[in-house]
Amino acid sequence: MDEAVARANSNVALVQSWGARLPELNLPYTGSISLTLDGPCSTVRWSNRPDLATDRITIDDRPAQGASALRLQAYVDLVRRAGAGRSPCEVTIETTPGGVPGVGRSTATFAALALAGSAALGRRPTPRELSILARRGTGSAARSVFGGFVESVGGELGDGSDCYAEPLAEPQHWPLAALIAVVECDAATPRATVSAHDLKRSPFFPAWLEAHDDDLEAVRDAILARDLDRLGRAMEHNCLKARAVALAAAPPIISWAPATLAVIERVHALRAAGRGAYFTVGAGPHVTVLCAPDDSAPVAHALANVAGVAHVVRTRPGGAAELVQRA
Repeated sequence: MDEAVARANSNVALVQSWGARLPELNLPYTGSISLTLDGPCSTVRWSNRPDLATDRITIDDRPAQGASALRLQAYVDLVRRAGAGRSPCEVTIETTPGGVPGVGRSTATFAALALAGSAALGRRPTPRELSILARRGTGSAARSVFGGFVESVGGELGDGSDCYAEPLAEPQHWPLAALIAVVECDAATPRATVSAHDLKRSPFFPAWLEAHDDDLEAVRDAILARDLDRLGRAMEHNCLKARAVALAAAPPIISWAPATLAVIERVHALRAAGRGAYFTVGAGPHVTVLCAPDDSAPVAHALANVAGVAHVVRTRPGGAAELVQRA
């Protein structure tokens, strides 16, 4: 029985990418830049099982169900075809206890699944090939193949061969603190469902595309120069522009909770008091705040005291996806 175990970390987008120009291949309209996080991760064990009649997929010791099961099964089929596999398999997925839904959980899972499945099927893809394969699960998974600061190239070709992620700077290049303010929400809290059609109907979408290369350049240069103020202001500006596009879409795409805005206001207050803290918000209501390591304790304390914040996850730049076991 061929088996492999892989682990991948979640990432947070510093320059965001909204929607997909070709949804079936998860091809984005624009490039993006992210920070791979140390801690929130997924571990995937892929075992080829000729003795099984059908695939068996579990998440945190429970059988995958509903839409999640369908999505995972489709991706397992894709990875198996890429590896010329034939037999059924058993896939077990373990996510970080206390992980943050909406902050890269599926991103880490698909990156780990791409690596574990490829290894178990005897494939040795290059990092670029692995990134392209991970992207087929979800666009942001392409970036979790690598550690530290990562840039994803949007590409132009219809087959996706020029759409991949690549390392920008290793984790040790800049040991920033990343604090995730986990916002309390329930089933009634709206979540962003990003449709390329809806986004293109936003009057701000053309301006978003036109300015995106400037955002990528500003964030890239700030990372290489390790300039937190430049990075933070460019990251926040890109985040708010993305939200403006979403709010003006038809129908509007809304996912922030009242506490999301309260955390942003607290970050502004921290900066006014002399703390270098900067925010970004992805598809969900949770807020990621970057700051210097020496400021992480007081910033985390301030965020935890915001009404509506359940808890704060403290993390830092993390490493690339890796094989934990191969048999």
